[in-house]
Amino acid sequence: MDYTISVNAQTEREVKDTRAIPFGVQPTEHMFVASYKNGHWQNARITPFADITMSPLALCLHYGQTVFEGMKAFLMQDGRATIFRPDKHYERFTKSLKRMCMPEVPRGLFLEALHQLVQLDSAWIPAEDDGSLYLRPFMIASEERLGVKVSDEYLFMIVATPAYQYYAEPIKVKVETQYIRAAEGGTGATKCGGNYGGAFYPTQLAREQGYDQVIWTDAKNHEYIEESGTMNLMFVIDGAIITPSLSGTTLDGVTRDSLLAIAEQKGIQTDVRPLRYREIQEALESGKRVEAFGAGTAAVIAPIKSIAMDGREYDCYLGEDALMYQLKNELFRIRRGLAPDRNNWNYII
Repeated sequence: MDYTISVNAQTEREVKDTRAIPFGVQPTEHMFVASYKNGHWQNARITPFADITMSPLALCLHYGQTVFEGMKAFLMQDGRATIFRPDKHYERFTKSLKRMCMPEVPRGLFLEALHQLVQLDSAWIPAEDDGSLYLRPFMIASEERLGVKVSDEYLFMIVATPAYQYYAEPIKVKVETQYIRAAEGGTGATKCGGNYGGAFYPTQLAREQGYDQVIWTDAKNHEYIEESGTMNLMFVIDGAIITPSLSGTTLDGVTRDSLLAIAEQKGIQTDVRPLRYREIQEALESGKRVEAFGAGTAAVIAPIKSIAMDGREYDCYLGEDALMYQLKNELFRIRRGLAPDRNNWNYII
């Protein structure tokens, strides 16, 4: 397939300090767009960032055929830009598209679009240690028709925005035992818009109670830990990293996968298995040192300072020698070219 992408570049604006701008508000100069019609992708192009026009009958507005990814580009120590693990993100994007009956984007087109967009807007990548360029590939059903059906037309787009530390401080979470995020056989492992919309209400209730996020539990018995909002969950008990095994109700997090690989290469014990929340509760009540943190593309590692379970709040360990900070530092070093990239995770522009 020809992956030729037409580029309509505009003069770069002066990139000023973007740290004070809330995450996701300031787009970069350009965006990528491709259309799917008559069974194939066409009109792949990079244009100045602008609004798009859609019919009120577009199927994405009515029946939920929307899928997205979240990934990042970084500045390395030598000044080159790198996209972190685009192949892994592509694999997850493709799985999400399949689950939502949406057409696959050819790997070559996906990578070439990312490459050209990041190359063109590389001046927007923050140079600060906690800075990155957040990349949002997404697809929406664009066929103009009311009627519950699989769309025959789609838009695939990529936009970008400067990003910094998602959570400025360690967070407070609560174990959710009333509402659910996903059930077996559903779309919990799919990065589709409906999963997030359905999670808003219980998350908002938790925030009104003083928490930053909820810890989702299984839909059947509210016994096993799944994930937390925008992140997978990981714990450190007795020097071992424990994280819930993947299932049809949790996302296959790229940061989670990366941290597990780093830990194993450093000889740190990892334990991936179904995890009851009361196991964490029992460890905390027994006085064990328990680290808890979220892992995700936006958050990277989000330390958890307290967990509310069964009406009681438990404090987690946040000392400077915490293992989660060591993992975060090693991931930072790999992304910035300060440590060997043994797994070939960096796609260097």
